[in-house]
Amino acid sequence: MSILVVSVSHKSTSVSHLGQLALDTPGTAKLAEQLVESEHIDEAVVLSTCNRTELYGSVSRFHGALDDATQVLADVAGLRGSELRSLCAVFFDEGAVAHAFSVASGIDSLVIGESQILGQVKGALTLAQSHETVGPVLNSLFQQAIRVGKRVHTETGIGSAGRSLVSTAYRLLTSELGSLDGQRVLVVGAGAMAGLAARTATADGATVTCANRTLSRAERLADAVGGKAVALSDLAQALTATDVLVTCTGARTLTIGVEDLADTPVRGVVDLALPADVAPEVVDYGIRLVNLDRLVTEQPEAASAQEVEDARALVREEVSDFLGLRRAAQVAPTVVALRSMASEVVANELRRLDARLPHLDDHEREQIQRSMRRIVDKLLHAPTVRVQELSAEPDAVDYAAALRELFALDPQTVAAVMSPEVGP
Repeated sequence: MSILVVSVSHKSTSVSHLGQLALDTPGTAKLAEQLVESEHIDEAVVLSTCNRTELYGSVSRFHGALDDATQVLADVAGLRGSELRSLCAVFFDEGAVAHAFSVASGIDSLVIGESQILGQVKGALTLAQSHETVGPVLNSLFQQAIRVGKRVHTETGIGSAGRSLVSTAYRLLTSELGSLDGQRVLVVGAGAMAGLAARTATADGATVTCANRTLSRAERLADAVGGKAVALSDLAQALTATDVLVTCTGARTLTIGVEDLADTPVRGVVDLALPADVAPEVVDYGIRLVNLDRLVTEQPEAASAQEVEDARALVREEVSDFLGLRRAAQVAPTVVALRSMASEVVANELRRLDARLPHLDDHEREQIQRSMRRIVDKLLHAPTVRVQELSAEPDAVDYAAALRELFALDPQTVAAVMSPEVGP
């Protein structure tokens, strides 16, 4: 099986198009389930964040899988398949592995080096596991991507500055409005991003109020940061006691316009929601706005070239190792089939020997059997070990196919080794 990635991100399209493709958790799960209904896609994981929506698939046919994946995604956005294709980046096999590792490492993020993506990658895998759309291929890919991401942040300088969308947005806003110390910050939302926004603002000396559609979730977040909570229905009242508004909801139904902020003390807005929560026109009324569009355009906090290169070098090393193990694993069923054929040859010869030498006692027969099996094992040991080693090398020839041809192995026997047994 091959790995296909269809990616729509801040690198391939606009934030407005990303907003059309934004998915909540139920939508993400539903999309993965739709993907595995394709005859060309066996496994699927969907990763949806504020700056990307990506489909990962274990596929049997590239073109058929690509057509099905882009059409499913186009349906979500209300676009034609050809329109959606123009917004995508497509990665296949080695490129797909490299992309997955780069994403998990934060190299491909809007804020290079941010670590929040690791939790989002874990969440995407967990969701796919719970809905049974992931199997051995993508499970292996994502588990390794998570390990690579952790290694990049531990062993390189790319994650040492604690970069995140939240910290970058705050830094951009405070460069224009001054410190958050002593400011009244209203955080709308209660997810991971909202939690980080509330904790960061509190650490910078702000007093924080948390608002959410589900009041209990706002209360939990407020308790964690020593703030207070309000229901989303009381948003208008809360805005009258707010200096800085931070929104991270991802809800399509929340739109805060000029009229909502006109008679409030709000001087600055950080809108990290996708689709956007706050109308961009608020800037015309003297309110400072930092949103995803602005972060994409200005990218105010970039990692150094050396930090990025160190991270990329580590990712390249991990990609090479992963692909080597994958190639070695792909030759394993052929090796098992070869050994199975050899065992069958030994068994047939022993039956012929029994017919020709019926006077052999059990001890003699056992010694002959052991000798025959030792000979076969010694003859097969070196070539089967070596073929697995050679298969792991980059640009290796198809040694599995060579073995199948040399020993005339039945393709169905090899396929049976790769397939789980089906009970009666």
